[in-house]
Amino acid sequence: MPVMGVPEQIEDEEHEQRLERVAAIDVAKASGKVCTRVPHESKAGSRVTLVWDVAATTNAICELAAHLVEQCIERVVLESTSDYWRPFFYLLEAAGLCVWLVNASDVKQVSGRPETDKLDAVWLAKLNERGMLRPSFVPPADIRRLRDYTRLRLDLTRDRTRNKQRMEKLLEDALIKLSTVATDIFGKPGRDMIEALIAGNNDPKQLAALARGRMRVKHAALVQALDGRFDAHHADLARILLDQVDRLDTQIQRLTTTIDELIAAMPTAAASDQAPTDTGGGGSEQQPTTTLPVIARLDEVPGIAKHTAQVIIAELGLDMAQFPTAGHLVSWAKLSPRTIQSGARQRGGKTGKGNPYLKGILGEAAAAAAKTDTFLGERYRRLVKRRGKLKALVAVARSILVIVWHLLADPTIRFRDLGPDFHTRRVNTDRKIRSLVHQLEILGHTVSLQPAA
Repeated sequence: MPVMGVPEQIEDEEHEQRLERVAAIDVAKASGKVCTRVPHESKAGSRVTLVWDVAATTNAICELAAHLVEQCIERVVLESTSDYWRPFFYLLEAAGLCVWLVNASDVKQVSGRPETDKLDAVWLAKLNERGMLRPSFVPPADIRRLRDYTRLRLDLTRDRTRNKQRMEKLLEDALIKLSTVATDIFGKPGRDMIEALIAGNNDPKQLAALARGRMRVKHAALVQALDGRFDAHHADLARILLDQVDRLDTQIQRLTTTIDELIAAMPTAAASDQAPTDTGGGGSEQQPTTTLPVIARLDEVPGIAKHTAQVIIAELGLDMAQFPTAGHLVSWAKLSPRTIQSGARQRGGKTGKGNPYLKGILGEAAAAAAKTDTFLGERYRRLVKRRGKLKALVAVARSILVIVWHLLADPTIRFRDLGPDFHTRRVNTDRKIRSLVHQLEILGHTVSLQPAA
């Protein structure tokens, strides 16, 4: 009997290579602690470690970049501390240095070692030279600009929602129950009623007469809901909230226009003519095929709209070289559970936090896709029965992200829905018949099969 198992060879990845000349920076708000480790000039096998402070200003960082280039530093590592890493990363990268941003969880403190900036910088440099760190994904400059616009648009949209909720709370304080009758109090009829209240018209019948469309059939309910105590201080506050909402609407529309222009200016995002592939068959002349813009191709996926596609591009970029496979992207986005193994025990861990903007928009897309009569909708309905709503939505979001990876990795492909009956069509009919017959025989029945007419 063999005593030990068969050895398994594990290949090292590219980022695990050892380097001779490295640097690390422990960044803070006003300064950074720089550490370089290079070979000793006279002692073979020895290394020289230097540590010093650098101010977090443009001139000081540019001077540091020139010094590191002169020292032939192969790689610089920064710890992702708040937003303080950005000036160091941008300026060192512009100087031609290889700069890595690493996750703080990958450079945890060793127990028993004091917590100081100097020791942290030295420890970071040692991990760097031994290839024990993984670089975080930092998109190129054009994607970073796009990301700033999409994230600000989301923040302003949330602010607008808060102001609308404050308006509803204000109406409740004034005993105006408009939200119980109107689906959206900021629709045209609801907005007209609020403007009339601000102007001093408190007559419920006159306010209810401002209803339009399907709201007109609710005239009696509107009269009851608009009979309140809306006084001058309510009007003053409501005017401020309406102005805030209007201002945010204008700013959000401006951001949306800029986002459209930025994406349209990207060469890889626009439509292009692809040359036909020569299959060697000869015959009639083939016409070049035209690929759709990336927004239009993502829009074909159930649950993804134009707004969703813009956020996905801003968070992922258009070059999937950072993610060799769809599994790498799913793991980076924290949409797959981790495997935790200890001895013979193996269990699934939590997915993790990941990118909140990407996970949030994928969650919205999954919720929308779950309501459709498509493969993704059927996938949700199959999983929700035994896994619950939250896990089913995460599974659908993961499937959407896999689809997105394939669409971004190959600009020539288009989304094709497998259909809600995909799993039904894959069922092995003979195997299912044998299984059902076997179950009936176990219950004591004799089964005789005859084909249906």
